[in-house]
Amino acid sequence: MNRSFKRSIFLFTFFIGFVFLISAEAIGQRIRVRGGDPTMTITTGIAGGQLQDVINTDCSLRYTTPRNPNRRWKITVGTICLGQSFYLSVVATNATRGTEEPEVSLSDGSPAVDLVTSIPRNSNNARCTLQYTASAVFAQGNSNDVGNDVHTVTYTLQLE
Repeated sequence: MNRSFKRSIFLFTFFIGFVFLISAEAIGQRIRVRGGDPTMTITTGIAGGQLQDVINTDCSLRYTTPRNPNRRWKITVGTICLGQSFYLSVVATNATRGTEEPEVSLSDGSPAVDLVTSIPRNSNNARCTLQYTASAVFAQGNSNDVGNDVHTVTYTLQLE
């Protein structure tokens, strides 16, 4: 075999191996939100009082972490909601892998905040329930009068 052909075979094999390694790593870390897009309606409260919280637990997260690197992982959460009128928070409950952090207030433009931490490597099909809470004071109005807040909530699985 000539030298050029051997070099081409080596580069091709290297490239295929590299693509395989990248694919295997990408498959090893997954996060999925289940339950669809929750809808929560803020109703009219008593003047001078706090509106009653609206709670939704219909959504959950499923997450998988790779074996390597040998480090712990975390899930962060953030939101984008232009013209946000009402308070919205989320907390992870019943996490099968990792430590649930305290309730996170979701405010437009705020940096992502830890939701679940200390997730061990090689956590396969771990899950947690997402509990969303929406509320407002009387002066903020209600969903019918003010309109809806539309949040784009982002969950990210990353190294601690």
